[in-house]
Amino acid sequence: MNFLLGAFKPACNISITFTDGKNRKQVPIKKDNGQILMNPLFQSQETIAGKIHIDSYQGKKVEHNGVKVELLGQIEMYFDRGNFYDFTSLVRELDVPGEIYERKTYPFEFSSVEMPYETYNGVNVRLRYVLKVTVTRGYAGSIVEYQDFVVRNYVPPPPINNSIKMEVGIEDCLHIEFEYNKSKYHLKDVILGKIYFLLVRIKIKNMDLEIRRRESTGAGANTHVETETLAKFELMDGAPVRGESIPVRVFLTPYDLTPTHTNINNKFSVKYYLNLVLVDEEDRRYFKQQEITLYRLKEETS
Repeated sequence: MNFLLGAFKPACNISITFTDGKNRKQVPIKKDNGQILMNPLFQSQETIAGKIHIDSYQGKKVEHNGVKVELLGQIEMYFDRGNFYDFTSLVRELDVPGEIYERKTYPFEFSSVEMPYETYNGVNVRLRYVLKVTVTRGYAGSIVEYQDFVVRNYVPPPPINNSIKMEVGIEDCLHIEFEYNKSKYHLKDVILGKIYFLLVRIKIKNMDLEIRRRESTGAGANTHVETETLAKFELMDGAPVRGESIPVRVFLTPYDLTPTHTNINNKFSVKYYLNLVLVDEEDRRYFKQQEITLYRLKEETS
């Protein structure tokens, strides 16, 4: 039995460490099996360096045709699971063909890496960055090890950030104006606004404001859209009267938000909306939706 167990063990063990791994911020990422793993956080143009350690199993000789490390940026669509679209691919050859008898350590470095997109784990798509180490072998089969890391990119506040003013109306029955203080928000921001009732001839029972995320994957006829309601706030309970105004104050910090992603590598987009929902006494629902842009501010630390 021990012999059989040994037969299925890899010929060597590979471990990957980052140069500043102990001091670098760690971010939780949920794996396919539901397990939460902590991964180091980087941003675009940083240097990614470290060491790769390879130990042969029980000191046995491992013949190989070379050792290499790759830095990959990949997009995986869940309807096409297992097929990765590489938008970033860098490689460093670490060793020429030879043999491994005992622990070997290989330093590696990828300088000022361009990582234009953020790590994203969505409903139907994920974008990840990974180090892939390959000990190339022939008939025995290559040995591969992966190490994920997280990328977040920060931007300064937009120079122009216009307020949003919109109207909701049903002819001769309802006329509402609503305004939000701006159209672009950072992930720790507060949405401020007001809703004005100019004409009310139907009996409104309550009014809610929702934050919705819309994830679009694919293109053309193969586009798939998934909408999630991330938060719901009751703005009003009871019938408003003409001339009344309702304040809006929504803190974004508690919610699992990402920056807006627009047509990432022609594979997917992620957009956010404020959805105003009015319900009358006959349970008829009226909607008004407004897109907002979310971004990660430089000063944010999480």
